[in-house]
Amino acid sequence: MNVKIEESWRQLLEKEFDQAYFAQLVHFLKEEKKKGKTIYPAGSQIFHAFNTTPADKVKVVILGQDPYHNEGQAHGLAFSVQHGVSIPPSLSNIYKEIKTDIGGDLPSHGNLNKWAAQGVLLLNAALTVQAHAPMSHSKAGWHQFTNAVIKTLSEQMIGVVFMLWGGFAKSKQELIDTSKHLILTAAHPSPLSAHNGFFGCRHFSKANSWLQIHGKAPIDWLIE
Repeated sequence: MNVKIEESWRQLLEKEFDQAYFAQLVHFLKEEKKKGKTIYPAGSQIFHAFNTTPADKVKVVILGQDPYHNEGQAHGLAFSVQHGVSIPPSLSNIYKEIKTDIGGDLPSHGNLNKWAAQGVLLLNAALTVQAHAPMSHSKAGWHQFTNAVIKTLSEQMIGVVFMLWGGFAKSKQELIDTSKHLILTAAHPSPLSAHNGFFGCRHFSKANSWLQIHGKAPIDWLIE
């Protein structure tokens, strides 16, 4: 199947694109569009995380669950929003933890392309959503695909940091080989749960320490 995705990912995930579930997923998205439903993010941005962070450059994986479902927000990176859009509450709490952990000022925008360009794969478990209908595509086949992404990274790469926040993300631990990779878990940064263990987790400095021990350049987490 012809999917527009960065070449290193295409090679790693080729067998996924050829499976029946992926064809059904593509068919589902086409049918939803035919019905006049608005889908986020735009088609050209569905694989933005992959196209910005090639497989062989991945240092850190931050796992989200679902794209933002309001107009102008989602652009294919978990927790990130486009310039000019209000910073969502979960991302605001992520920024607060970074400030506490490593310092710096709170950013004025929520665009995380800077992280993605440094090797932070901002992966949502579902890559699309219907406008104003959270989790509407969670059973469309995306989870099978993104589980394969996590498992493939675990098998093919060495020394990746996986940040798993909240119960859903933590459920993916079984896909990751802990003898090769670092898993950091915490509560979700949502205002509903951030005070139950996200604040104070210091995941950003811990990730950089791990990367440096493994001979990799640390991530500059500060967003201007």
